[in-house]
Amino acid sequence: MVVRDEDIAAAANLLKQATYVCALTGAGVSAESGVPTFRGGGGLWEGERLEDVATPQGFRADPKRVWRFYNARRRQLRAVRPNAGHYALAEIERLVPRFTLITQNVDGLHQLAGSRNVIEIHGSIRTVRCVTCGGERDAADEDLPELPMCERCGGLLRPAVVWFHEMLPQDAMAAADEAIEACDVMLVAGTSGVVQPAASFAIWASRHGAGVIDVNPDPSAFTPVHTVGLAGPSGEVLPAIVEAMKA
Repeated sequence: MVVRDEDIAAAANLLKQATYVCALTGAGVSAESGVPTFRGGGGLWEGERLEDVATPQGFRADPKRVWRFYNARRRQLRAVRPNAGHYALAEIERLVPRFTLITQNVDGLHQLAGSRNVIEIHGSIRTVRCVTCGGERDAADEDLPELPMCERCGGLLRPAVVWFHEMLPQDAMAAADEAIEACDVMLVAGTSGVVQPAASFAIWASRHGAGVIDVNPDPSAFTPVHTVGLAGPSGEVLPAIVEAMKA
C-alpha cells in the first residue's frame, strides 16, 4: 500500500496552516501496538459474551467475572507501548497552536506517548471508579484483587470505562463538542466511523468549514467528507505527515 507524496504534502500543509487541530482516534491506532480490537479471532471479547463483561447488567450479575476479564486486559496493557502513530500525534500537538485529541480508546497510550490535551470519550481502563461514592483514581500499575473495594467508602470498584447501555461522560462530550466546533482541521486516524456519536464528529467539523484528513487503510464513514484521504496505517502515515510539516 503506497500513499502518494502529494497527499502527504497536502495533509501537512493543512495542518501547518491550521490554528486549531482536533484529532479523533480509534482502535486501529492501538492495534498497531498489539492491543486487541474487539471481535474476531484474538479479539478483545473472544471467548466472552459482551453482555457478560461489558454491560452494567453483567457487572451486577457477576462482578468477579467482569473483574477477571478486565484484570487480564490490564495485565496485557502493561506490556504494550505506544507506536509511531501515537508519538506522531503528540508531535503534531507541539507543532500547531491549539490541539485537542479525542479518542475512543481506553488504553492510555496517547498520554504515554506525550499527548497532553486528551479527551477519553469511552473512559480509561487504567482508572477505577466506586459504584457507591463515584470517586475515581488511577490504578494503572496496581494488581487489583478479584473484587477491589473503595478506600474511601468501602464500596465496590469498577473499571472506569463506558459499557454498552451507558451514556458517554457528559464533561468529555461537552469538551469534544467544543473542540469539533472550534477546529479548522480535523484529523481522523484508525477509526472506520461505525460507532456513534464519534462517527459523526468529522461530519460535524466539515459542516463547520473544517478540513478533514482521513488516515485509514480502508474506506471509512469519513471518506465522503474528507479533504485529504490517506489509505495507510497510522503508524506509517502520521510520522510521514510530521516530517513533511517540519520540512
